[in-house]
Amino acid sequence: MYRFLLTPRWWGINVFVLLAIPFCVVMGSWQLGRFEDRVDSHREAERRPGQQEQVAAAPLDELLPVDKETSGRQATATGRYGEQFLVPDRELDGRRGAYVLTLLRTEGGKTLPVVRGWLAQGERVPAAPSGVVTVTGALQASETVGTDGVHTAGGLPRGQLGMISAASLVNLVPDDVYDAWVTLTKADSGLTAVPASAPENSGLDLKAFQNLGYTGEWFAFAGFVLFMWFRLVRREAEAARDRELGLAPEAS
Repeated sequence: MYRFLLTPRWWGINVFVLLAIPFCVVMGSWQLGRFEDRVDSHREAERRPGQQEQVAAAPLDELLPVDKETSGRQATATGRYGEQFLVPDRELDGRRGAYVLTLLRTEGGKTLPVVRGWLAQGERVPAAPSGVVTVTGALQASETVGTDGVHTAGGLPRGQLGMISAASLVNLVPDDVYDAWVTLTKADSGLTAVPASAPENSGLDLKAFQNLGYTGEWFAFAGFVLFMWFRLVRREAEAARDRELGLAPEAS
């Protein structure tokens, strides 16, 4: 009854099934591997800020440009504090407040944005230390419009900054600004230290869940191919049995 499986037509169907199912399994496994890699990257990024604090601080210029390896590293820079800004609407431990951002004119002539700490709403902003200072803090990449907490609506009062980046400071200060910033490991008096954040594109973003979705699609397609093969075989076997019993419909 199953001799039809050896016909040329069914040879083609069988070869397609034998190739399609392993292909779908391989592609599904590859997509699953991509998802697992992103999960591991996310976990590593969450652990990295704490690990980086234990690594000896290095001069700022040695850690630039900021990437996934240097983000969160302890950087040092020497210079004099200058203009100061508040970065509003920033949360810390569930409380709303602002970052106190002070520009450090380094010995090399460039200006480094330094988050000296977090300040609760309504509290007085402490003055920056005077004279030559050496700061040590976690290196961070410039924020973008997609960074959590940034203020992109505009209309901020003078002395406030919605996003910590060289691009947002270019029209506010005449100096050449580093495309990076640091958050002090030990906040200045009257402020709370702002912890380093994980580098962007290292979390469980939409692409990670797309990989997981593609995994399900590939495995579902493999199951669909196998289901359709069994269904076709069953229908062909029933038709062959009917012909043997003389039950096949007569051609009109």
